[in-house]
Amino acid sequence: MDQTAFQAWLEGIAALTEAQRVAALGALCVPVADVVGEPVAGPGIDPSGATPSAARAQAMAGGAADIALLGQRRVDISGCPHCDSREVVRWGRASEMPRYRCKACKRSFNALTKTPLARLRKKDKWATQTAAMIDGLSTAKAADRCGVHYTTAFRWRHRFLASLSGDKPTALNGIVEGDETFILESFKGKRSDLPRKARKRGGTSKRGLSAEQIPVLVARDRQGATTDAVLPKLDRASITTALGGVVTPDNDFCCDGGTAIVAFAKRAGIPAHVLSKPGKPSRQAPDYHLNNVNAYHGRLKEWLRRFHGVATKNLPNYLGWRRTLEALGQKATPEAMILGAIGLGPYQQQTL
Repeated sequence: MDQTAFQAWLEGIAALTEAQRVAALGALCVPVADVVGEPVAGPGIDPSGATPSAARAQAMAGGAADIALLGQRRVDISGCPHCDSREVVRWGRASEMPRYRCKACKRSFNALTKTPLARLRKKDKWATQTAAMIDGLSTAKAADRCGVHYTTAFRWRHRFLASLSGDKPTALNGIVEGDETFILESFKGKRSDLPRKARKRGGTSKRGLSAEQIPVLVARDRQGATTDAVLPKLDRASITTALGGVVTPDNDFCCDGGTAIVAFAKRAGIPAHVLSKPGKPSRQAPDYHLNNVNAYHGRLKEWLRRFHGVATKNLPNYLGWRRTLEALGQKATPEAMILGAIGLGPYQQQTL
């Protein structure tokens, strides 16, 4: 296809229906080996030995064109980022991205305006970056895969996670398990003005629970929907801020009997089932247990271990990262991660 025909094809995207866009996106995401006619080792396997997510990233070879296609979904759903009007029209191109103009407020924008990815460069490497995130690579390994500097990979990671950190279910259904876990406070990256003496590599913290342990609350229903929060303090007010409106009197709430979480349930009028022995439901009520949320705690901490400590200030981003991977499951692709980064994460899409 020559450049003129390609430009005409891009202009015609605006006329596609949502179903047609999904079909077009699926057609564009075929493995590169299929396109060039080279042998493919198997479904989702790249002959070069790349991981499935890396192979999928290679398929997104269009750079800005692929980002424009994904961004079109955001424009169709959200409309104008300035006034939320749906009356928008195409308004030329800039920086290889189509621009739009709102008929209501008369302002122009592109699909990334007012998202964490606005003005972020090297769009041809975004798919590789998100594939590295799906694989859970360290910043150094992600930088090596993307061919960018270490600091660039770190900045990209948190730009891509900014929207995902707030992508949570608006409500949980049926039986809900809620429990807190504790993660060691970390000032990783901070070079001065530490509130305590720096810990040496391999050093230990105080035994048991202390002010150095940051409480992280996780609530999860039996369908796998998960919400979480870093609590400033383990008290009723903090838990209410995290779970208020998400866990309601329509739920059966399983908890471990902690003073703060029981007080939250009582004040909100939520039926609470206090389980004194996690992992051992009673014979009279075998469906009430904390196995689901405790297993999530285990997966979360095991996954975090690869980063050799996460700065507490960045912990909400990492919780959103893990929550997104759990929500997407086998559907975790570079396209899905980029959509999440521009405000269409898995939980937000469910409410549209």
